[in-house]
Amino acid sequence: MQVFHGGPEEWRTVRNPTTTTLGYALFATRWLQAPLYFGLVAAQGVYVYKFFKELWTLIKMCVSGHATETYVMLAVLKLVDVVMIANLLIMVIVGGYETFVSRIGLQGHRDQPEWLSHVNSNVLKVKLATAIVGISSVHLLQMFVDVHHTSRHALLWGTVIHMAFIFSAAILAYMSGPMAAHGDRGHADRPQAGPGRAAPPQVEQDHGDQRHGKPEQEAPAATPAVPRQPGPGPGPGPDADAEARIRAARFPARKLLEDFDQQHPRGFDRETVARLGKAEFVAARRNVVLVGPPGTGKTHLAIGLGVRACQAGHRVLFATAAEWAARLSDARAAGRLDAELAALDEYPLLIVDEVGYTPFDAATAGLFFRLVAHRYERASLIVTSDRPFGRWDEVFGACAPAMVDRLAHHADVVRLDGDSYRTRRATSAWAD
Repeated sequence: MQVFHGGPEEWRTVRNPTTTTLGYALFATRWLQAPLYFGLVAAQGVYVYKFFKELWTLIKMCVSGHATETYVMLAVLKLVDVVMIANLLIMVIVGGYETFVSRIGLQGHRDQPEWLSHVNSNVLKVKLATAIVGISSVHLLQMFVDVHHTSRHALLWGTVIHMAFIFSAAILAYMSGPMAAHGDRGHADRPQAGPGRAAPPQVEQDHGDQRHGKPEQEAPAATPAVPRQPGPGPGPGPDADAEARIRAARFPARKLLEDFDQQHPRGFDRETVARLGKAEFVAARRNVVLVGPPGTGKTHLAIGLGVRACQAGHRVLFATAAEWAARLSDARAAGRLDAELAALDEYPLLIVDEVGYTPFDAATAGLFFRLVAHRYERASLIVTSDRPFGRWDEVFGACAPAMVDRLAHHADVVRLDGDSYRTRRATSAWAD
C-alpha cells in the first residue's frame, strides 16, 4: 500500500508485515513443482529409449530386406513423432521451470535459447500449442500414408481432432497478444501527476534544470524514412494516453523516426531501425545501443524510438548519462538506492543519452552497473554513446566489462557513421 506523508516530495510504501510474510510463504510453494519437472526429465529418458528401440527395429528390417517403402516411411514418421514429443518435453521442462519455479542461470552460455530470455506463461502456452499441432500433423500423416489399413472412421476423427488443435492454437495465440498488451497498459495507464495530485519524486522528478545549456539534439528533420504511425492527438482515448506518456517521458524535444534524415549518416542499418520502430523490443525486454560520433543522429533515433514505445502503451523515461548519475547518486546518499531502482521498474523503457562524453569515478560507475544489472532481462534500455563497447573502460573503468556483458547480451547495436550534422550546417552557413 502506498501512503502519502508530509509534503508532495515525500512518499513512502507501507506494507503489512503479516501480509508480506504470508505472500512470501505462498510464493515459496512454487518449489513444490520442482519434482514434477524432474519427473518429466525421466519421461524424456523413456522417449530416448523408445527412439533407439524403433531405430534398431527399422535397421534390422532394412538389412533383412523385409522393409517396404510404406514401412520405412511409417517407421521414420514414428521417429519424428518421438523427437517432436521429446522437444515438447524439453520446452515444458526448461520454459516451465524458468517461468513458474526459478530462473535458470544460463546467461552467457553459447547454447542459451533465444526465446528463454523473454519467456512467460503466454509465450510458453503458445509454443506448447504449436508443438502439439506439429505432433498431431505427424500422426495424421501416418494415418494417410497407411490409408489402406486405416478405417474411414479413424481418418475422419483424426482430421477433426487435428483441426480442433489448429483452431485451439489459433485462438490461444490471438488471446495471448491482447493479454500481454493489457498487462503493459496496466502499468502505462496508471494515473499521472496532475493538478492537485503529487507524484513520487524518485520517479517523476524533473531534470530540466540540469539540461540548461544542453546542445541542440542530433540530426534534425529531413527525409521521411519509417512508415508514419498515428501520432498523439487531443481529446480522450488512446492518442491522449500516448500524449500523456510522451510528456511524462521528459524528452528534451519531440523527435520522430519519420523525420530522421537517413541521407546524413554515411552508413547505418536502416532495416534494424525500421524493425525497432515497431517497439516490439520493449515487450521482449531487449536493449538498443546507438553508437557513433557526435552529431550523427543518435539522440534523434533514441527519442524517436521512445516516442514509438509511448504510442505502443509503454511508459518511458529519458535522461542524459550525467543526469542519471546525479539521480542515482542522490538516491544512494539518501539510503534509498534499492527503492529507486525498484521504482524505475514501473518504466519498461529507460533512455540513457550521451554515454562517454564525461568519464565517471569508480563509485558513480558502480551505480550505472547497478542500474544495468537490475534491469537485465527485466526491462529495456536505450543507450547512446560516442564510443564502441571496447572503449567503455575509459568511461566506467573496471565496471565496463561486466556492464557491457549484461547490456549487450540481448541488444540490437546500431552503428552510425558520418560527420556531425550540426557542424555541417554551421560550415554551410558560414560559407554562404
